Amino acid sequence: MKLVVEADGGSRGNPGPAGYGAVALDAGRRQVLAEVYDGLGTATNNVAEYRGLIAGLTVARELGATEVEARMDSKLVVEQMSGRWKIKNDALRLLAEQARALVKEFDTVTFTWIPRAENALADDLANRAMDGGSSPSLDPVVAAGPVPKPAAVPTEEAAAAWTGQVGTPVRMILLRHGQTALSIERRYSGHGDPELTEAGQAQAVAAARTIAARLRKQGVEPAAVLSSPLRRARQTAAAVAETTGAPLRVRDALIETDFGGWEGLTFAEARERDAELHGRWLGSADVEPPGGESFRAVGKRVEAERSRIVEEFPGETVIVVSHVTPIKMLLRDALGAGDEVLFRMHLDLACTNIADFYPDGGASVRLVNDTSYLG
Repeated sequence: MKLVVEADGGSRGNPGPAGYGAVALDAGRRQVLAEVYDGLGTATNNVAEYRGLIAGLTVARELGATEVEARMDSKLVVEQMSGRWKIKNDALRLLAEQARALVKEFDTVTFTWIPRAENALADDLANRAMDGGSSPSLDPVVAAGPVPKPAAVPTEEAAAAWTGQVGTPVRMILLRHGQTALSIERRYSGHGDPELTEAGQAQAVAAARTIAARLRKQGVEPAAVLSSPLRRARQTAAAVAETTGAPLRVRDALIETDFGGWEGLTFAEARERDAELHGRWLGSADVEPPGGESFRAVGKRVEAERSRIVEEFPGETVIVVSHVTPIKMLLRDALGAGDEVLFRMHLDLACTNIADFYPDGGASVRLVNDTSYLG
């Protein structure tokens, strides 16, 4: 089945309040089959455009499309996704990787530039998002015409059938802890155990309320809140558990990287202390900080923990409260990306990410570094 996706994104200020919108239409563009739109907090136009494309491709996948024509008024996104322009911005490169992972799930995807005047449907949705609106579901599919997804096949099962994945996934809502005194000063904070600042506690509450509201809107009750044993994560997780009503469980494997002798140092201080080692560490997952833990070692324990979670909570939604490195590892594995993405991915304090992990080993990423709920 061939579908047309029209996507758009915008930012009032660039960067500024941003949002995206996308519509899926039949091949003749006579009927809207689905639409999606949501705000992004503060972001650039280009980030919003890419997020619109990702949402549109996700809609097309869940509707069962085999061929897609993606139409956008962003020359940059069209040319980059077509492989004619290089991607120099790290944030856009990560989003492009997400989009390309979705592209692989179709027989063919073509990218077409269209004038803004011909992209009115998606543009209207993007403006609704920038005005504070969003689709009624966290999953970006809203039936908008008489050709919906087959009622007998739930969305997750339809997506799994199309991608070849087997079974119902475990949805992991991956939440980074809130602010600490060390994060204010941009110091390495691994196995050290600072607590949240007042601002960090407010971030935890804001994240918890947003996650709870989204899950209520979906009619989903999370099975558990799984937390790193460190205080900053446990305090963040406690806010989530209280707001969602899910039981809180501490999982030791979700702890942050052990930065060894660099614990508590700034980037510049660590580089000055161990210039050659620090340089190698920045480019290799196999290099350990002095007396610390390599990213490769973190990846292995996180992979094992992920397998345990998938086995323990089949078909459930769980909220995982952890740290930068473990969350990056989970997203990397879900994307099927290499180690390079670890050094190019940025995750803000108290950001939310979502990844689905299937019992047959398949995965998909649905959200990365959302901080739209933070003031």
